Amino acid sequence: MAYYIGIDIGGTNIKTGVVSESGEIISESSIPTGADRHQDIVLQDIIQTVKDAIKSSGLDQKEIKAIGMGSPGMMDYKTGSVIYNNNLGWRDFHICQFMREAFGIPAILENDADAAALGEVVAGSAKGAKSAMIITLGTGVGVGIVINDKIYRGSEFGHMVIAYGGRPCKCGRKGCFESYCSATGLINMTKEAIQANPKGILADIAQSEGGVVSGHTVFDAADKGDDDAKRVIDEYISYLAVGLGNLINGLNPEILSIGGGIGKQGERLLKPLRERIIPEIYEGLRSNFSKIVSCTLGYKAGLIGAAMAAR
Repeated sequence: MAYYIGIDIGGTNIKTGVVSESGEIISESSIPTGADRHQDIVLQDIIQTVKDAIKSSGLDQKEIKAIGMGSPGMMDYKTGSVIYNNNLGWRDFHICQFMREAFGIPAILENDADAAALGEVVAGSAKGAKSAMIITLGTGVGVGIVINDKIYRGSEFGHMVIAYGGRPCKCGRKGCFESYCSATGLINMTKEAIQANPKGILADIAQSEGGVVSGHTVFDAADKGDDDAKRVIDEYISYLAVGLGNLINGLNPEILSIGGGIGKQGERLLKPLRERIIPEIYEGLRSNFSKIVSCTLGYKAGLIGAAMAAR
């Protein structure tokens, strides 16, 4: 049997796994990304996670056929380089070349959202779908598209504008999908609501968590009946419906799966989203678009997808 390395490069953690040709994860290794560090230093950590994962698998390195990596940012797929990543600060990072030199095997690079999408199609929520779109609501907004088991490359839909002149984005534009619908965007909305009402339930929950506001804080407050939290969630879902409606209208996927930190809210997010999104979908497409579901693989989607892209 052939084995492959899958690497998921996230804004918070880098996860590496040895994956069989059938999509089974054999072993894993993980380290904090340290996004404020220089890319050359992060590279050495990535190389070490690969060594650790291979050692844990009990396999000989000769049994590893190739390395697949999923990274955020804009890619040059021919050279296997990250051209630009605004969240990690990477520029012209020839990561595939370095990995080939380190391990002597082929290395390929995919967008992290694309890799996760392929993982969900191979082994998760979209298994068997002919066309699927996977939305990752995490540090940013990742959009991965798979058509007939092949990744559709080159999309950066997290930076389409859904609110003209709106919130500033790290990419330099204003009103980006990512500015509103990432976990970061939701956290910013939550903090604004707390500042407006520092004595409400929402503020109390944040205080009970050491003053740290996370993506689930507002949902927990809404469960306790907090009106401020309900308004934040309503606003968030409204923006999310606009962004996803645009994607459905343009690409008409068979299935749309939502993952990432915010995606873990499951039906608390999806039930109102399904209702809100209908008016945003072109009427002629409503009957063709089947369903919105939660991703099922979690972080494993990125590992499996990256490895399967390297087959």
